[in-house]
Amino acid sequence: MDNRKPCKKSSRRWWKDAVVYQVYPASFKDSDGDGLGDIDGITSKLDYLQELGVNVVWLSPIYKSPQEDMGYDISDYYDIHPPFGTIDSVNRFIAELEHRGMKLVMDLVVNHTSTQHTWFVESALSKENPRRHWYLWRPPISQSAWTYHSATNEYYLSLFSPHQADLNWENASVRDAVHQVARFWLDKGVSGFRMDVINLIAKDQRFPDAEVVHPGQQYQPGDQYFANGARLAEYLLELRREVLSKYGILTVGGMPFLDDEEKRLEIVRAEEGCLDMIFTFKMMGLDMVPEEGRFSFKPWCVGNMEKVLGRSQSMTTKMGWPSLFCENHDQPRSVSRWCDDSDAHRVAGSKLLCLMQATLTGTLYVYQGEELGMRNVPASWGPEEYKDIESINYWKWVCSKWSPGSAEMNKAKDLLRRKARDNARTPFQWEATANGGLCPAGVTPWMRVNDDYPIVNAAAQVAMGKANERTALVSPYRFWQRALEIRKQHADLFVYGDFELIESMHPAVLAFKKSCESTSDVSITVLNYSGEEAEFAIPKDCPVHSWVMGSYDSLSTGKPKEGRIQLLPWEGLVGCCTVAT
Repeated sequence: MDNRKPCKKSSRRWWKDAVVYQVYPASFKDSDGDGLGDIDGITSKLDYLQELGVNVVWLSPIYKSPQEDMGYDISDYYDIHPPFGTIDSVNRFIAELEHRGMKLVMDLVVNHTSTQHTWFVESALSKENPRRHWYLWRPPISQSAWTYHSATNEYYLSLFSPHQADLNWENASVRDAVHQVARFWLDKGVSGFRMDVINLIAKDQRFPDAEVVHPGQQYQPGDQYFANGARLAEYLLELRREVLSKYGILTVGGMPFLDDEEKRLEIVRAEEGCLDMIFTFKMMGLDMVPEEGRFSFKPWCVGNMEKVLGRSQSMTTKMGWPSLFCENHDQPRSVSRWCDDSDAHRVAGSKLLCLMQATLTGTLYVYQGEELGMRNVPASWGPEEYKDIESINYWKWVCSKWSPGSAEMNKAKDLLRRKARDNARTPFQWEATANGGLCPAGVTPWMRVNDDYPIVNAAAQVAMGKANERTALVSPYRFWQRALEIRKQHADLFVYGDFELIESMHPAVLAFKKSCESTSDVSITVLNYSGEEAEFAIPKDCPVHSWVMGSYDSLSTGKPKEGRIQLLPWEGLVGCCTVAT
C-alpha cells in the first residue's frame, strides 16, 4: 500500500481506491444458450474486466425471484434465480475473482420482498400468524401505495408494485433476519453491499395522506412520510454494529429523496457513519420535471451540473465520501443523456464523460457498456420492445389517455426512448455476430440487442491498440483503460485530491482543478458540453505543462498549453499543471 499522506487527511480504504463495475446479469453474457445472461457467463468475462482496470464487480440481484421487477422482488435471499445459476456458480465466481485479486459486491434489497417470499406468504395467512407483523398491514385505506388482500380484508404497503411488499423494520425479528442474510453472504466471501433504496426502511408509522402540492394530479408525492424516517440511522448503525463492522467491507446506499445535507452526512460521516457512501440522484434530476417523474424532460445547463458536482465533492471536506457515477441499471445511457450519441459525436462524448468521472474525488462506479459508449435504443423501436415494468405501466397509461398518432402520444414515445430504464438493460454488445455475442445465433435473447452492435462492440474496441500505445485513434474501451490506469497511478490527486471549480466564460464549459498538498500535484479537467466549438482560457496561476488525455486523442493532447484554447464539440481534456509561486 502507498503510505504517502493522502489529501484532506482522508484515511485510505480499499473501497475508496476501487473501480467498481456494475453488471446487470440478464444482459451480460449467456453461457448455456437460453438467451439470458448468467453467472458462469460473467465468470467467463473476468479477464476482460480485469484488463479494463476493474477491481470490484457489483452484481444486480441474482437471488431467487419471480422476476416481476427484474430481480428486485426477491423470494429467497439464500438461493439463486435458476436461469442465472446456483450457489455453486457463485462460489466459482468468487474464487475466480479472488484469483485475480478482485472482489464482489452484491445488491442487498431489504426494504421489501416478493409477495412469493415465504415470510410474506406466512404473513398473509391470517392476522394472528407470527409473521403478520413482518410486513405493514392496515385496515381498508385509500392511498395508492397499499394493495388489498381479500383473504384477511386488510391492505399491505407496496411502494413499488403489488408484487413487492414492504418489510416492517419496526419489528426486531425482521432486522435480525436481515442481519442473518447479510452474514450468510459475507461468510461466503462477498466484500460489500449496495443497499437498494435503504433509506425507505424507516417510515412515518402514522402513514398520513400526502399534502396536495400538485393540484389536479391524482397522486401526490409522499416521500416525506415513507423515506428518511426518524429511526433510519438507528437501524443502519445496528446493522453495522452487529454485522458489517466485523468484515471490513464496502457499503453504499441507494438513497433517493435524500436532499438534506446534514442527514446525508449523518449516514456517511467518516469513521462514525452508518455506511461508507451513498448514491444521490441530484445529477439525474437535472433533466427531469420533478412533479412529472421519470418520463419527463427539461433542458439542463452546465451551471446546474457545476452546483451538483460542487456539493458532492464538498462531502470530503466534511468527512464524508462521494460516489461517482453517470449510469446504472435505472438510468438511460449517459452519452445519450448528457452528450450527443450520433455517429459523429458518440465517441468524443463518451470520452468526455470518462474524463469527468476519472478525475473526480470519490469511489468510481462504471456501468456495463459505459466503457464502450453504448447508447439508448433507437427511435425506430416500438413500445413493445420495452421489458421494464415501469415502462410497460407508463405506456399503458399513455394509451389510456391519448389516441395513436396524436402529438401527445408521439411526445410520450420520445420520453420513453429518452428515459426508460430499458436503455441500460439491452444486452451487452460483445461482438458483431448475431445477438451481439450475448447468446448463440438462432437463440432469441431475452431482450432485443441495440441495432448498432455491428459497429459498437467490445471485440472491435479491444482490438484498437493497447492502453500504453500512442495511437491517433483510441476506442472508448482503450480510453477508459488508460484513464483508469492514470487514476490509479495518481490516486493521491484523482481519488483523494482537493476539488475546485474553475470559472469559465463559456456557458457550455465545465472546468475544475484537482490538487494534493502532500504531493504538490495539480491537474485541470476541461469539458465542453456542447456540439459547438468553445473557447477556454487556461488559468494563469495554473499553467499546463502537458495535456495527458483528451476526447480527440492525439489531436487533443497537442493543444497549446497556455493562453486561450479552442475546444472541439464534446471535447474533454485533462492537463498536468504546475502552480505559480
